[in-house]
Amino acid sequence: MVWLYQAFGSIVVRRPARGNSRGAVHVSMDRAFEGGVPVTKFLLWLVLLILCWPLALLALVLYPLVWLLLLPFRLIGIAVEGVFSLLKSVILLPSRVLAGPHRT
Repeated sequence: MVWLYQAFGSIVVRRPARGNSRGAVHVSMDRAFEGGVPVTKFLLWLVLLILCWPLALLALVLYPLVWLLLLPFRLIGIAVEGVFSLLKSVILLPSRVLAGPHRT
């Protein structure tokens, strides 16, 4: 079964493809609470700015540099995750083939 993914704000709605006779719509709230984290970080930075402004400005300058330094490690992590997903697919392929077509 093929699913189409559409994102509306923070709610993900999955609808079945046109070939499917069912009209079911599945709603997932996976990303509903991610919006509050940047606001919290900004408010904490404002508190740091009020209490110790040189340290807050230093953090503001060093954050992009640290992000750039850590970027290769993030890319390596994405590549390793892809390799593990490929290995999992190869290992589980015989069981999927023997199980036959999936009917829902």
